[in-house]
Amino acid sequence: MSIYEFEGRRPSIHPDAWIAPSADIIGDVRIGPRCYIGWGAILRGDHGTIIVEEGSAVEEGVLIHTTVGFVTRIGKEVTIGHGALLHNANVDDFAVIGVRATISNFSHIGRWSIVGEMGLVIANQEIPPEVIVVGVPGQVIARVEEHHKTRWMEGKKRYQAFTRRNPIGLRQITREECSFQAKTP
Repeated sequence: MSIYEFEGRRPSIHPDAWIAPSADIIGDVRIGPRCYIGWGAILRGDHGTIIVEEGSAVEEGVLIHTTVGFVTRIGKEVTIGHGALLHNANVDDFAVIGVRATISNFSHIGRWSIVGEMGLVIANQEIPPEVIVVGVPGQVIARVEEHHKTRWMEGKKRYQAFTRRNPIGLRQITREECSFQAKTP
């Protein structure tokens, strides 16, 4: 992982968080316990502050940035899907941001809300709690039900488990240690 101080703004990372070796953490970024920061993620708090609260997963390729004087807050047990983009946004506890979704300037995602894959939450848009949002721009299509919460809590627990498993089970290997298998499983 690459961790950078920028003009005196330094990351704060809880020892129980796991950050992939290819992630970049820059400036005033505060990462809580049991957080997973995936491969290729970039959290850039060089101008403002980014807070990732306990148990949240920032998956592979996510980009989070914030501007001068603003705080981007990722609440507790939030899932931010692969390749998502968040800029000057706030996401409340237990929310899910789908793969490749964009959460734009000064928008707010309510508790337990789900933004579907490739969804676009436009600038200043308020997403209420416990709704499902899809489309470009994002529109509410349904309420979050208990089966959604159950399913997403299982996923959140898997990423939290990675914060314990990766330091033990992940080992960089050489090309020579790789074997070619022509057969598909």
